[in-house]
Amino acid sequence: MSLAFTTYQAGKLFLIGLQSDQRLSVFERSFARCMGMWSDGHTIWLSSLYQLWRLENVLSAPSADGFDRIFVPQTAYTTADLDIHDLQVVDKGRPAFVNTLFSCIATTSETKSFRPLWKPSFISRLAAEDRCHLNGLATRNGQMAYATAASESDVADGWRDWRQDGGVVIDISADSIVGRGFSMPHSPRWYRDRLYLHDSGTGRFGTLDPHSGTFTEIAFCPGYLRGLTFAGDFAIIGLSQPRESRTFSGLALDDELRKRKAQPICALMVIDLRSGSAVHWLRIEGIVTELYDIGTLPGVRRPQAVGLKSDEIRRIITIED
Repeated sequence: MSLAFTTYQAGKLFLIGLQSDQRLSVFERSFARCMGMWSDGHTIWLSSLYQLWRLENVLSAPSADGFDRIFVPQTAYTTADLDIHDLQVVDKGRPAFVNTLFSCIATTSETKSFRPLWKPSFISRLAAEDRCHLNGLATRNGQMAYATAASESDVADGWRDWRQDGGVVIDISADSIVGRGFSMPHSPRWYRDRLYLHDSGTGRFGTLDPHSGTFTEIAFCPGYLRGLTFAGDFAIIGLSQPRESRTFSGLALDDELRKRKAQPICALMVIDLRSGSAVHWLRIEGIVTELYDIGTLPGVRRPQAVGLKSDEIRRIITIED
């Protein structure tokens, strides 16, 4: 398998694979403020500043230089700036995305910016006000199942006053809150009959029992957690360095890092679900300090993607059988 991850801070989609000499293959393309991402190894859905992209693999056999996937931007929906966070695919191919600006989950429209699918019951109406900072979406059996929000606020930008312990996990089908007391929760994922998520403001990764509301910590990671995917018995987690801003200041994560005498890092970290141990990591240094989403590309050794500004997008031509 290979990995893909997004960094909205630098506006990059990264594809991580393996070269023939066993060194890492690191490939990147620019998409303005790319965040939410979904992939099955053949298709990538990707959110950006004001568009939702569908990239498709056009290779049927490995290329001469060793790449076994070339993802080409095939479709773009212009959504305007909705501050799209998590993105999943439901109903056999339909994208469902967290429309954070309007505090709802939405899908694409052929004629409008978006079509609402669901909003929390505590949100009284759709408004471009980012009231609760809805951010995470988990699917179960191909359907929308759980969502995370930083608060239950129903006023413009009200979530910022509840960053320490106002976060909630919502059962979408029942429209009920199944977990409370989180600090900026992110990245809910249903995997092997368990609900996993990040309590990002504390640096804790763990599971939530939707029936009892009990959160069980699996691991503490030295960073602000966003992005989560799985491979076998392992979770792959995104860590970011918190920004020096009101959004990230004053969280329990600061105290925990000081107690452990640790500095926050930007990295992909692999956690063994059986032990909670960090068994591998890919640390990222330089201008990239924040990540958002991570996806696996099963069965892929070395992926690449076509950019929107390079000459290759004019010259890669494929014909459907």
